[in-house]
Amino acid sequence: MDFTASIYWLSLGTILAQIVVVIGALLVVVKPASWPVRVVGKNALGLAFILSLVGAVGSLFLSEIAQFPPCVFCWYQRIALYPQVLLFGMALARGKDDVVDYSIGLSLAGAAIAGYQYYGQMFNAALLPCSASIFSPSCSDVPFVEFGYITIPMMSLTAFAVLLVLMMAHKAVRRR
Repeated sequence: MDFTASIYWLSLGTILAQIVVVIGALLVVVKPASWPVRVVGKNALGLAFILSLVGAVGSLFLSEIAQFPPCVFCWYQRIALYPQVLLFGMALARGKDDVVDYSIGLSLAGAAIAGYQYYGQMFNAALLPCSASIFSPSCSDVPFVEFGYITIPMMSLTAFAVLLVLMMAHKAVRRR
């Protein structure tokens, strides 16, 4: 089955999320008291729950339905993403916001791995130590490139960046 249209829409969503990251990060840093930061910050845990759930389902779609098996680095990124669905879900259910620092730590780790893998895939495959095995593909394999730069690790990096901006907005609101 051809999933070209699905990959196109996931990639387009990634570009839109990257725009949100740039604007959101600038607002949080330059105008932390602005109304967009206040609105996003107050709803950050719910938005982060939705984003982490979409990221988890999206990664499962790519591996289980579109048949792009995850490499070792992809698994490490999933290890940083999947628990966040539970963390945010539990935080929302309990009405607490004590998961923010955990999310920041997991998102920084996931973003670092995704950024490293993306750089290796696109510019220097020799940096990627994992090679193909009987269990997973090589970390340097690039099953698709949309819009000239969107790959699976770029999608992952973008999701982690959005989570970080959401947590920054939440912290900015909490400080007030």
